[in-house]
Amino acid sequence: MTRAMTQDRRRFLATAAATIAGLELAMSSSTKSLLHGMTAPAGELPVDGALSALGSATQWLNSPPLSAAGLRGKVVLIDFCTYTCINWLRTLPYVRAWAEKYKDQGLVAIGVHTPEFAFEKDIENVRRAVKDMRVDYPIAIDNDYAIWRGFSNQYWPALYFVDAQGQIRQHYFGEGEYEESEVTLQQLLAEAGHGGIGHEQVSVDAHGIEAPADWDSLQSPENYVGYERTENFASPGGAASDTRRVYAVPARLKLKQWALSGDWTVGKQATVLNKANGRIVYRFHARDLHLVMGPAARGTSVRFRVLIDGQPPGPAHGLDVDEQGNGTATEQRLYQLIRQPKPIADRQFEIAFLDSGVAAFAFTFG
Repeated sequence: MTRAMTQDRRRFLATAAATIAGLELAMSSSTKSLLHGMTAPAGELPVDGALSALGSATQWLNSPPLSAAGLRGKVVLIDFCTYTCINWLRTLPYVRAWAEKYKDQGLVAIGVHTPEFAFEKDIENVRRAVKDMRVDYPIAIDNDYAIWRGFSNQYWPALYFVDAQGQIRQHYFGEGEYEESEVTLQQLLAEAGHGGIGHEQVSVDAHGIEAPADWDSLQSPENYVGYERTENFASPGGAASDTRRVYAVPARLKLKQWALSGDWTVGKQATVLNKANGRIVYRFHARDLHLVMGPAARGTSVRFRVLIDGQPPGPAHGLDVDEQGNGTATEQRLYQLIRQPKPIADRQFEIAFLDSGVAAFAFTFG
């Protein structure tokens, strides 16, 4: 399975969820399982020595190196992540809560950070993100995708549940299935002989980027800005791959279309602004709009301004802009630019960069 295909699968999970969220109450339990990736009853998953793949980590954060042998007797929760993935960010409050609640009752939660973008391989970027996200459980750095391959994994996020004998007993892919996940943890901890687990579940009140998506209103799927996987690019003449060019925005954009204005170089993973005052325009339908972006050069910053339907966002501004739409990109990460109040409708988003040197990677919605 190629890396591009695995990333498309992640996009499919989020898109499928958005498409049929309104039918959630009418779906059978088997259909819901397919929505979040295939699940199987405890004991039916292959083990194949997958936990031993932890030995392939290139580095560890928050912990000395951990091994399958050293974890024997513990229940282990493996969480595949990459720090700019909105789907993973929305599951993080639950993983964080489980790690804290059950850490003294035999659970070891381990994040496996397998990067999607090249800048996510930078250990200092990951270290900063882990600190900002208040993640204090062990993080295995999987820059070579060795642990990913050891688990035959294909998704961000992905949870694997390992019993005290080192056997994978369950997995869940994508967002959701939180109650089922905690029941699985409680079952495995009880099997391991840890008493007093009970059946009470964590209460999570997620805010900011970590808040659940508004699935009923979400009609815009994730879209990449580099030429390798972008869709619906609408600037006249199309994109010139790896070539500096001046682009323009057409008079009208259809829903899900996007365009560039100004002097840009469209690269494989990212599109980079060569001169100040370049713009990206996107027609979308969602409560939230995020952009994975940041200065192309470390230690620099890029000022920007956001408009929605040609006006400052006001109460529709996201965490990383003010009511006038002003913000500054200081690092490569996911920026929340729009979180609009109801009613949700088709909107035209525009971001103008007042400085050159920004690298834009992907739009995500919620």
